[in-house]
Amino acid sequence: MDIPDYPHRRHNPLTDEWVKVSPHRTKRPWQGQQERRDEEEIPSHDPKCYLCPGSSRSGGVKNPDYTSTFAFDNDFPALLPDTPAGEQDASGPQGLLKMRSERGRCRVICFSPRHNLTMARMNSQEILKVVQLWREEYLTLGSESYISHVQIFENRGEVMGCSNRHPHGQIWAEELIPDIPLKELTQQEHYYLQHGSGMLEDYLSYETEQGSRMVYANSSWAVVVPYWATWPFEVMVLPYRRAASLAELTDREQTELAEALRVLCIKYDNLFLTSFPYSMGIHQAATGDRQFQGTHMHLHYYPPLLRSAEIKKFMVGYEMMAMAQRDITPEQSARRLAELPEIHYTQEGFHAD
Repeated sequence: MDIPDYPHRRHNPLTDEWVKVSPHRTKRPWQGQQERRDEEEIPSHDPKCYLCPGSSRSGGVKNPDYTSTFAFDNDFPALLPDTPAGEQDASGPQGLLKMRSERGRCRVICFSPRHNLTMARMNSQEILKVVQLWREEYLTLGSESYISHVQIFENRGEVMGCSNRHPHGQIWAEELIPDIPLKELTQQEHYYLQHGSGMLEDYLSYETEQGSRMVYANSSWAVVVPYWATWPFEVMVLPYRRAASLAELTDREQTELAEALRVLCIKYDNLFLTSFPYSMGIHQAATGDRQFQGTHMHLHYYPPLLRSAEIKKFMVGYEMMAMAQRDITPEQSARRLAELPEIHYTQEGFHAD
């Protein structure tokens, strides 16, 4: 029996959780919701956009006429730096109900002054400036005494809940390490203490040699569909050298990360010939007193599209009540992404095979 051809489970060592794989399910007819294809013409500057240069934001704050990247404190933050300390640890039956205040800061990062760009349409030098700003924000926010974790992320596309087309991301700097990064940091540390080497370092070495889940690689970075991937075209971007955070990246590694992100985003767009939606997040070293051994920074990309630009994967029903499940194998996803051109489908010279 060839296990990958039949329903099976795969273990995620980063979170110590399992994902169910059902490769035969893609043969079923689709009669569910179809997303609207994003074909709307977008201007390079939208005076109504609160992220464009010179525009006014909430409360009358006016953006500078920035010409590259731009970061500012979120006007509607989920966390506040001046939240008073307090906790409630023994409420309800048998002390089941617990509450604790949390401080933090929320930042917005504009990737470009151009309203109509995405990373797939930016060049490597433009993306490098984003990488450098991520690094600067990580260092600055992480240096604040009460911050333990800096979560950098991007929601791309309306289907992922993004309310503004302007190329941008967010940063939440938090007093407490959130659940998912904490799981990953803990699992990596356990592996390191047991084996004397980094989990993702060993994993990437295997993937590079084995090859079936590799999408792209340069001398510093690899883009791989994880063996345990949940989303249809999920990838992980990680450095060959076990760098714990953006702060540890060399100039060359920052430059080659920008190139890897450019190629990945072009491949995503080329997959279904559309501006590809996703949620991206960077997992890296904690910034507070608690440090974890064996930490290997990486970027997660979770795109929802399944069969076409109009059909997405829904995490509902079984996924919400039981465990994660996917319909195509990670090897199939990686092969499709790897074979796509590195020229954007809107540019001259693009040829779809």
